[in-house]
Amino acid sequence: MPDIIQLLPDAVANQIAAGEVIQRPASVVKELVENAIDAGATQITLNIKDAGRTLIQVSDNGCGMSETDARMAFERHATSKIRSANDLFCIRTMGFRGEALASIAAIADVELNTKQHEAEVGVFIHMVGSKVLKQEATQCANGTNFLVKNLFFNVPARRKFLKANSTELKHIINEVQRIALANPEIGLSLIHNQDPIYEMAVGDNIRKRIVSIFGKSINQNLVPVNTETSLVKIKGFIGQPKYARKTYGEQFFFVNNRFMKHPFFHRAIMQAYEKILAPDSYPSYFLYLDVDPECIDINIHPTKTEIKFENETAIWQIIQASVREALGKFNVMPSIDFDQAGSIEIPIAPKSREGIEMPKIQVDPTYNPFNVEVRNYPSGGGGSNSHSYSTSKHEQVQHWEKLYSDFTKSDEDEETQTEVMMQQEEEPANLSVNHDSFNTGRTCFQFKNKFILTPVKSGLMVIDQKRAHERILFENFMAMLAQQQIASQQLLFPHTFELEASDSELLRSVLTDLKALGFDVKEAEANHFVVNGIPGILENHSPLEIIESMLEDLKNTAVDMQEKAREQIAAALACASAIPYGHLLKVEELNQLIDQLFACTTPNFSPTGKQVLTIMPVEQFEKLLK
Repeated sequence: MPDIIQLLPDAVANQIAAGEVIQRPASVVKELVENAIDAGATQITLNIKDAGRTLIQVSDNGCGMSETDARMAFERHATSKIRSANDLFCIRTMGFRGEALASIAAIADVELNTKQHEAEVGVFIHMVGSKVLKQEATQCANGTNFLVKNLFFNVPARRKFLKANSTELKHIINEVQRIALANPEIGLSLIHNQDPIYEMAVGDNIRKRIVSIFGKSINQNLVPVNTETSLVKIKGFIGQPKYARKTYGEQFFFVNNRFMKHPFFHRAIMQAYEKILAPDSYPSYFLYLDVDPECIDINIHPTKTEIKFENETAIWQIIQASVREALGKFNVMPSIDFDQAGSIEIPIAPKSREGIEMPKIQVDPTYNPFNVEVRNYPSGGGGSNSHSYSTSKHEQVQHWEKLYSDFTKSDEDEETQTEVMMQQEEEPANLSVNHDSFNTGRTCFQFKNKFILTPVKSGLMVIDQKRAHERILFENFMAMLAQQQIASQQLLFPHTFELEASDSELLRSVLTDLKALGFDVKEAEANHFVVNGIPGILENHSPLEIIESMLEDLKNTAVDMQEKAREQIAAALACASAIPYGHLLKVEELNQLIDQLFACTTPNFSPTGKQVLTIMPVEQFEKLLK
């Protein structure tokens, strides 16, 4: 049998490596911008076309490269950052693997212009698919200029699975945000299809950089954090609890000026905010950790966002204590304000006791609380004002009589009586259901203000109330989108709000479909929007919360096809607008919800594919009660 194992050609090996290092256009942006930072650049400009599919251009004013270094930079594992294995344990640079440029050149058309500050001329290199097509001396500006064209041109499978331009641009913006926040002193510009997205000045401090990215409205939300210990130095900002959002997006950890993802440390912050946050809300934080490089390991994944800490538990405790201290120091922790309206009023005793009469208590010895006759009683002060006490219609007595007679009556009587017992005085929720479909013969209960329980022939049906309402709203919204023209309920006072760049781009991409759903949203200026109207079905909801929640859902599951995108918009709006867990419903509303759920084409599952209901068979109860 002949030998079958052989070395792969360099071009194939580079494509395999590129699959791990370069996953999408944002990966190219990250690698090239980090190289510019390592080169000492103080100003970096990114020019993007078609979300990076057509062009990614990164230019900087860094140290530049010599002719030899420029050519060597495209070789695998060629780097200026480390010389030995020991250097891996004291890394301060952004890159060190020497894989990025080789991986990019393997799957794209790459042009490089670079010049050292002391050199008279620079060098130009043109590579396509790891092959050098041209190398020559050239006149160019100091620093380095990369042009990456036709990304994944020779890997059609990878290019095919790229998301919509809005999604890929969002990933690019996210990478730029992380790099800009990690290096606030560096000027950074981002241009997409000739439209400027970011213009960040050189020499910003952390607070200015946060405001330049997320808007002026976040400035009043920031609470400074500053802690120094022998293990770690922590600085940065956290958000006030009252400004916490219902979605993620403004949570950033940096260690030694490198962005990292660390769920364990995130839990430390969430515990520090415990009991002062609204349910299902997330605070902003921008925390910078300075740790001895020998105490961390960043050589875990090519993206270098997963980092191991030698003293992880101790740092967790320090982070939690630092956040709590900052919240307490700046009076963010909840406190009792005795000066606010609505505080307890304590009457002041008059200086003179003259004219004060002892209260008179009048007792009616003939009063019977079970007597249904209407009686009038004088006020305690003996004046002419009086109030009435009535037990008309025998309601209370009859309800209790019915309750005890349930044990001997039929199932039909049980359903009617249970309905009476479940009546509540609460205001009905806006479910947008047809009240003509209310079935007075059905028994249903609300359990924990989350589940609806109703008996069926085979047992007990359990319905998730929020998911059921999501399914109902989803099918209503899809019908609205099909009609393309839904009346909008105009707001008396329009709502103005500001979004960060990636969310703004995403909202622009769905404005047409939102209009079909009845939303009247317009862009007033860059990243500033105005809501003039909303669908009538959502008149009791906050339009800003709905849009914010919808954008978060769209970011997590963006699609390319228009019809699929509309389904996603309808699903996101349904999830944002559905009645929340913990909301008390009247029996009529429970019945209406059930009726509309089973009028849906797919009542068993929510728009996101989660199960809406289940049936517990009678046999299961009998087995449990043996």
